[in-house]
Amino acid sequence: MLPFIAVIAGLGLLVWSADRFVDGAAGTANYFSVPPLLIGMVIVGFGTSAPEMVVSAFAASQGNPGLALGNAYGSNIANIGLILGITALVCPIVVQSQVVRKEIPLLLVVTGIAAYQLLDGRLSRMDAVILLLVFAAIMGWTIYQGISGRGDAFGDEMEEELAERHLTLGKSVFWTVIGLVVLIASSRILVWGAVEIAQGLGVSDLIIGLTIVAIGTSLPELASSLAAARKNEPDIALGNILGSNLFNTLVVVGIAGTISPMAVEPEVLSRDMLVVGALTIGLLVVCFSFTKSAGIINRFEGAALLICYVGYTGWIIKGVLTV
Repeated sequence: MLPFIAVIAGLGLLVWSADRFVDGAAGTANYFSVPPLLIGMVIVGFGTSAPEMVVSAFAASQGNPGLALGNAYGSNIANIGLILGITALVCPIVVQSQVVRKEIPLLLVVTGIAAYQLLDGRLSRMDAVILLLVFAAIMGWTIYQGISGRGDAFGDEMEEELAERHLTLGKSVFWTVIGLVVLIASSRILVWGAVEIAQGLGVSDLIIGLTIVAIGTSLPELASSLAAARKNEPDIALGNILGSNLFNTLVVVGIAGTISPMAVEPEVLSRDMLVVGALTIGLLVVCFSFTKSAGIINRFEGAALLICYVGYTGWIIKGVLTV
């Protein structure tokens, strides 16, 4: 029972600490006049992906590469299939921001690069460094756009969001530090519990990473996306998901691979990356359709995304039962 308690407690603390970290970091950045667009794309995106990042880093350092990769790619699948699906069911998502429109093709290109690196069945340290360099280039371009002061709907909505949850500098720094400390501690608890469960059930840590851990570490994205949907701020909901997937693919995998180069199970490429790519392409088609529903993820399409995620999970479960 102890590993199950550790996973539940670890996930709960992860969600709480990530939320506190995002509020504190965003408040601190806003105090120093960082552009709202940068806060939304960089800080909020980083904060909501912090659980995946820390969990995968610990998993890689402790010799559990399957858990590290499963957490990253499983979270990407959960973000699009589960979280965007649920969010669109609650409130159809209208795609308006030009930045978001550019991020979808970019995410598809990044996913292709990551898949290509896995063709030899190994993620080397050089592969990981390349992923981190690609991320640095994207962030550099984002910072350039922010400094140039180009207007964007996503940036305007982020500015309104910051105004609603204003924190003093002292409280912002306090929650940033507390959130980070609890985030690290809860990640260690979660990794230990997940590995123990995998060993007890006789399944690979990849499977645990793709399912239990991936869903758990994606809860901050779910919470922020549903909150944005309720406030009729669809660009923030979609922008959070796209930013999170970029972080997962480039930074989460990049950090894990830099810490410990790893052999990659064949299923990661033939099953998991295939689903990530298919869902990303599907999202691109939905958002750039030339029909009358162009630029909208409606409830029907949200249900389709959710069905895809359920089907993927069933695929994994079937594979485990077959073995």
